[in-house]
Amino acid sequence: MSDSPSKTLFPAPGPQNVARLAKALERAEVIFVEKNLRFTKLRQQVFEEITLAHGSIGAYDILGRIADKGTRLAPISVYRALDALLEAGVIHRLESKNAFFACRRLHTDDFVKGRRPLFLSCEKCGAVAEVDSEGVFDIVARVASAVDFKPRVKFVEVTGTCPRCAEKEASSSAPADKPGAVTSKSKPNDH
Repeated sequence: MSDSPSKTLFPAPGPQNVARLAKALERAEVIFVEKNLRFTKLRQQVFEEITLAHGSIGAYDILGRIADKGTRLAPISVYRALDALLEAGVIHRLESKNAFFACRRLHTDDFVKGRRPLFLSCEKCGAVAEVDSEGVFDIVARVASAVDFKPRVKFVEVTGTCPRCAEKEASSSAPADKPGAVTSKSKPNDH
């Protein structure tokens, strides 16, 4: 895959997550202070698990990961931490999956202030990108207004295939280029 914005939007799982986590924690602490909220140890633990996840992650998966590290919690404790993280704006919830992912806008100034993000969710690997909506919500408001409808949409989720999974899919479905190779379209002669 060539260097492109998609590498930033859909980062590969791996060691770079540790650097991303440090930046995210630093920015989350600032946001909690700015909003006069407490960034408790539990909230930090939950935020870390969400940030380290390759894609979106559910509350019970978070609970399991924290338990694997030696801390047993009641589900309600995780849900309260999630509520606080959502209130602070450092995570988002994918409504379609009832799963959470770290806000990508903590790491970049690419978004126009005041615009709401569009979430791109990969159906194959679960990766989630947060991109500028570029007027999508203006169109929704205009169409709804034309029929006297009052929308309450906060985010728009779009599911599909991320560039990494699309590339894997394309390379695995490409027929072999070698002479005499057997593919589903051609078979060697039996005689």
